[in-house]
Amino acid sequence: MTLLVNEIFHSIQGESLSAGRPCVFIRLTGCNLRCTYCDTTYAYDEGSAFSIEEIVARVKSFSCALVEITGGEPLLQDETSELICRLIASGHEMLIETNGSLDISPLHPECSRILDIKCPSSGMSSKNRMENLSQLTDRDQLKFIIGDASDYDFAKKILPALPTAFPRDHVLFSPVFGILPPATLSGWILRDRLSVRLHSQLHKIIWPDEERGR
Repeated sequence: MTLLVNEIFHSIQGESLSAGRPCVFIRLTGCNLRCTYCDTTYAYDEGSAFSIEEIVARVKSFSCALVEITGGEPLLQDETSELICRLIASGHEMLIETNGSLDISPLHPECSRILDIKCPSSGMSSKNRMENLSQLTDRDQLKFIIGDASDYDFAKKILPALPTAFPRDHVLFSPVFGILPPATLSGWILRDRLSVRLHSQLHKIIWPDEERGR
């Protein structure tokens, strides 16, 4: 059983509620969306086949508890669910970041799902699988990447559709890096008294000149 892998690397978690923690990233190849602001276009097609055993062994070599599977879009590969199960069985804390266009329900219940909802400036908002919202639990996170005021208004209108038990501080509003100033987004959140979390890409602050493996 193999997966097409773009890169595996050890870094500081730059996003999510785990920001700042050491983390092993498994970036899988392939994506079904083409967001206007995508910063990992190199993962669309570039990659090599690795068996699940090889991936698990590589992850273990870093002696790091936290592991994130990302992409591309990791749910395009059917074997991703099995990889998550194997890594959880090995004692790892698992995150997966998914673009929100595919069904998240088959994933292991102990895996924290970071679900993107694509806003209009991405050019991909029509691809959102809104049924995923009802699947969210208090282990999961919901992320909106916001590039302008229209994106912000779009995200605000989705908040009432979230499950009542879903923690509102697990809702991440992230400004498009280099496009929307964080201070502007912060001002909107404060103005509207939103119970959401301002989210940044810490890795881009730490390593501003590196595009891969960060």
